Amino acid sequence: MLLVTVVIWAFNFTVTKYVLTQGFEPLAYSTIRYAGAALIFPLLTVGLERSLAVRRSDLPLLVLAAALGIWLNQVSFVYALTFTTASTAALVMGTLPIFTALIAWSVRLERLSARTVVAGAISFGGVALVAAGSGSGFSGDLRGIMLTLATAVTWAAYSVLITPLMERYSPFRISSFVLLVGLVPLFASGLKQVIEQDYSLAPLVWVCLAFAILGPLVLTNVLWFTAISRVGPSRATLVTNLQPFLAALFALALLSEEITALQVAGGAAIGCGILLARRRRAPAARPLRS
Repeated sequence: MLLVTVVIWAFNFTVTKYVLTQGFEPLAYSTIRYAGAALIFPLLTVGLERSLAVRRSDLPLLVLAAALGIWLNQVSFVYALTFTTASTAALVMGTLPIFTALIAWSVRLERLSARTVVAGAISFGGVALVAAGSGSGFSGDLRGIMLTLATAVTWAAYSVLITPLMERYSPFRISSFVLLVGLVPLFASGLKQVIEQDYSLAPLVWVCLAFAILGPLVLTNVLWFTAISRVGPSRATLVTNLQPFLAALFALALLSEEITALQVAGGAAIGCGILLARRRRAPAARPLRS
């Protein structure tokens, strides 16, 4: 289940890049995708738990989590893949655990060890190598790389924000709530593109959209939380280290993208940083993926 989950998450980079190159406007795609998930996942949660109710006192934190984890995260994600390759974005997204550790430290949720500082420096050095090897020096895919970093930062902030909520609600209820709330500003941002979108797209594009809804946003949540209940979050999160590299391989094989030696070195540096930053204590589980 863990391996299937990570493969689906990794494959989503290639799927998203493909649909964006086949005529789907970035915000139209993201809005329709999350609207579909917002229809399906809450129904699944109600079937499992019989309720989506949350405390009124938790609403501000949930709304902020929705704004970061759905709205800003998705705007950054689709435009990152508009401006850079899927393989580059996948490698840069490897910085996610580092940003999570830094944000958790900034809100005093975790201590910042010397190991984490060194790991962060190594990972961000890896990002610089990925940028330098993107084709035209640092200016080549800079917009896409910066937006990918924004994607990682917003998802890391979302992961930290929901940590106290995980003590009171299941991951399924949190995911359902943030989907429904986050869809509102995402829909407002994407409405113009949704209206102006040319929907006479190839059948494979619609198949990819269906996959992007049912796979990364619905199926993987069920698989992920079922798996961590059986093997524990510590062992489960180690498997996610494969995601950036699997995503880059999918992009290279299916989109015929190219990757330079500098980018390989940068990806390896990011991976080393992730491994160095890993602690024995497992980080909080994170519902939903990009």
